[in-house]
Amino acid sequence: MSQKLDSVACLFDVDGTLTKPRQKITADMYECLMRLQEKVNVGVVGGSDLNKISEQMGGANALHKIKHVFSENGLVAFREGELISRMDITVELGEELLQKLINFILRYLSEIKLPLKRGTFVEFRKGMLNVSPVGRSCSQAEREAFFEYDKVHKIREKMVDTLKKEFANDNLEFSIGKMCFLTPQLPFTGGQISIDIFPTGWNKCFCLQFLTDYNTIHFFGDKTMPVSFKHSLSAVSSR
Repeated sequence: MSQKLDSVACLFDVDGTLTKPRQKITADMYECLMRLQEKVNVGVVGGSDLNKISEQMGGANALHKIKHVFSENGLVAFREGELISRMDITVELGEELLQKLINFILRYLSEIKLPLKRGTFVEFRKGMLNVSPVGRSCSQAEREAFFEYDKVHKIREKMVDTLKKEFANDNLEFSIGKMCFLTPQLPFTGGQISIDIFPTGWNKCFCLQFLTDYNTIHFFGDKTMPVSFKHSLSAVSSR
């Protein structure tokens, strides 16, 4: 076996890259990661909370065999199975702004009509609010149906435009699924059912502060066009 390259890290997005959207990693893909980790340092990063990433990666034991694990874009960071950092949106934004934001979202969602609505419209995470007009408890078929409906009717795009105006001075970023609104003149692409809301700078680039030991970081992710989280991370990590 060739010598491991200690100065090199390979960082993988989870949802849509290592796995199909909201599905579990295949045995072949996981084995490929383990074989790669014999050669270089490996990390995974996702916007979901640790429980969801763990579920997608085959369970906690399988997940923590990977050297670097970053859930919620790195706001919860593990190295070799040990927690090294945890940020909290409640501390960063404060209760007054959080309640103003949540109340505005719930009021907005109550006034839009969709072909269907389910439950869990606002999911509170350590590092972000995840907002789904259709509701995160929808089935896979309902998820795909909303995604197609949203392509035509721009439900999330219109909601983000409204939120950006309402909270223009509150240092917040708004992302459709995996999008980062760094270049709003470009077309919308991204995840299927949700909007992520988080403090400015708390996107996937946040995790890079824990990888300063490496001279080279290769990032692998879907949707690395100039409007995505993943493009932001890809651009920074290639410098």
